[in-house]
Amino acid sequence: MRTVELLPDEATEARVRRVWGRLAETGMPSLAAHRHATNRPHLTLTTASELPWDVRPALAGALSALPLPLRLEGTLHFEGRTSVLAWRVVAETELATLQRRVWELLPGAGNPLFEPANWVPHLSLGRSRSGPDSWPAELLPAELSEPWEGRFATARSYDTGSRTVEPLT
Repeated sequence: MRTVELLPDEATEARVRRVWGRLAETGMPSLAAHRHATNRPHLTLTTASELPWDVRPALAGALSALPLPLRLEGTLHFEGRTSVLAWRVVAETELATLQRRVWELLPGAGNPLFEPANWVPHLSLGRSRSGPDSWPAELLPAELSEPWEGRFATARSYDTGSRTVEPLT
């Protein structure tokens, strides 16, 4: 599987990494513990079985909209096989338009979570099999209650098979 992801500017990435560190310092699940070289804050626009060569020019055209404004505001919890704590990304019009365009370019991705009507933009902070109680609200870092503005600066694709990334911008 391949992803299409947006990467934040350096200041935003540093802020997210600080939150990862603070979560880990308090013993809460955090992506700071994920040491793979490709692990970094990102926003997934969609997934696909592959990135066909004939689609890549249009994908590059869509991603030429970068940089785009990024606004972090509040937290989200997702439940499934694992629980996820995430920082909510406000879906400004430009971001929602880009996500829809990328999703349309890669039909057949098949994951309904990335259909534009279902997509919930976020930056993941931690994963746990213990449920949302893994992150007591009173112990969350103060940064998570403060809105943050930055930019999505670049894009990449992550290949889950080879565990490698490919720059897309």
